[in-house]
Amino acid sequence: MAQSRPVEALRPQDPTSIGAYAVLARLGAGGMGQVYLGRSPGGRQVALKVIREDFAESPEALARFRREVETVRAVRSAYTANIIDASLAAAPYWLATEYVPGPTLADAVRQHGALPGDTCFRLFAALAEALAGVHEYGVLHRDLKPHNVILSAVGPKLIDFGIARAAEQTALTRTGTAPGTPGYTAPEVITRNAVATASDVFALGATMAAVATGRPPYGEGSLESVAYRVVHGEIDVQGVEPRLAGLIRDCVAGDPAQRPTPAQVIERCAVTSALVEDPFYRVLVGAGPGAVAGVGYVPTVVPGPAMPQARQPRTKLWLAVGAASVAAGVVAGLLIQKAGDTKGDSGEGKPAAIGAAATPAPATSGAAKPGAASPSGDADGTDGAEPGYIEATNPNRDYWAPKEGSPGAGQCGLPAEERPGQAQLQASIVSAEDPSAREMSGKVKISVRFKYADPALPRPYYVSVSVKPPHEIDSRTGRPFEGLSQDNLGLGYSSKPVALLKQDSKGFGAPWVEMTYPDDFRVFVNGKPYAPAIPVGNDPGNWTVLFHHVKSPKEYASIDCRGFIGKQ
Repeated sequence: MAQSRPVEALRPQDPTSIGAYAVLARLGAGGMGQVYLGRSPGGRQVALKVIREDFAESPEALARFRREVETVRAVRSAYTANIIDASLAAAPYWLATEYVPGPTLADAVRQHGALPGDTCFRLFAALAEALAGVHEYGVLHRDLKPHNVILSAVGPKLIDFGIARAAEQTALTRTGTAPGTPGYTAPEVITRNAVATASDVFALGATMAAVATGRPPYGEGSLESVAYRVVHGEIDVQGVEPRLAGLIRDCVAGDPAQRPTPAQVIERCAVTSALVEDPFYRVLVGAGPGAVAGVGYVPTVVPGPAMPQARQPRTKLWLAVGAASVAAGVVAGLLIQKAGDTKGDSGEGKPAAIGAAATPAPATSGAAKPGAASPSGDADGTDGAEPGYIEATNPNRDYWAPKEGSPGAGQCGLPAEERPGQAQLQASIVSAEDPSAREMSGKVKISVRFKYADPALPRPYYVSVSVKPPHEIDSRTGRPFEGLSQDNLGLGYSSKPVALLKQDSKGFGAPWVEMTYPDDFRVFVNGKPYAPAIPVGNDPGNWTVLFHHVKSPKEYASIDCRGFIGKQ
């Protein structure tokens, strides 16, 4: 049988009572405070959320807590834990809501694994109805995820309205941060903090992906890596029944306007029986054999308004992990970018960015599909064959900058991931029209070779070159995104890997290999050509040129980093 949420015994520092409520046990802790199991004088169990003393001294935290109280008080729904009492006049500040026995959805999946398809559809419809009910009150949840859903005997309940707000309110978030939890926060929230009902639908789709697969919807890794995949990648629905997978993908569409409304989600689920009648759900909530299931179910028509971890980044985390957490989960503030110009945000959708990882990253950067062929007809390299391309698997933080007072010289901020022994890589980056030019505006000629054919290096030794613009590029325009101020985390445009050392390479002076940017460069996504390289003049500034040792399309390591200055 499934168990209710785990409780902990009280600690010496814990209160024995809060207001008129006796404190029985700990339900969980988070960034803003502690949640206790309490009991009213008449014997009713309640969940008591008490804000921490240090947070109580923060005007922003207090405003956030007061907003949560106001939100829970405003929303009276069968799908939420309703407010019973609150104290906001003086510290300690606390909120009492009805206690809902039952496991969180996260605990249920952790214990039982992925849910069956039929159960997923019933849960999908029930959660969509819950969201619609919240939206009818003019409230956005903003942190829907498996941890914030309690599975009760009468259906799922939404909890944690700590960052919820009315649709017309200004968000209480610092400039440069986005509310929510990585993997469940919509891309428009991450990049522009543009929150709307469609953002909750995105979180619903991500939640159902986690439920249907038993894996994080956008893979594991650092918060930054997960956020990067949300913005640029695809959700993990591998192995999910096609109709369910299709609905999940539609809910997490990059364009918020293309996502279904909760009413449309319910319609597409086409359920004909109640979730509480579902045999698997009854196991999750611990319903005994004598429990009474619900009777006939008619869907409500609602008014519309563990993936493996990739090769880790080499730099420190550039996200600020924020406050506002509750009994079962932490709300992260994602420091992705400064608040930028929202011009152009007219619901036309999330533009595709160049050089972005398009799928959740594999266990290692070499987890390419065995036996797959590249678009050029070359094998992907997993069996020792010549790799036909490389594609991004993770954010890239290599940036080149010119050296002041030394024309043509410069350096990158990160060391190479791999050193090619004594081979000594040589490279030349010059303007194809004027080799003496210090700044590039047209085509760029890139030459590379090993000065010495180090016998210790493997044969053949494949090298690909990536040319990375200063900013992330909108594939629709071939120019930088408007209003986006974050650094370019893409890999850029890459060349086909070439063998600098062949089986019979010996001695000195391996031949030079030449290539021309943009002619010989492009972006590959999911093994297919995605976008051609842009002209240098489209994005003036410091361009980064990376040289990679390639074993397969997704297994490569940087061996050198150079760059050039681009101008219009």
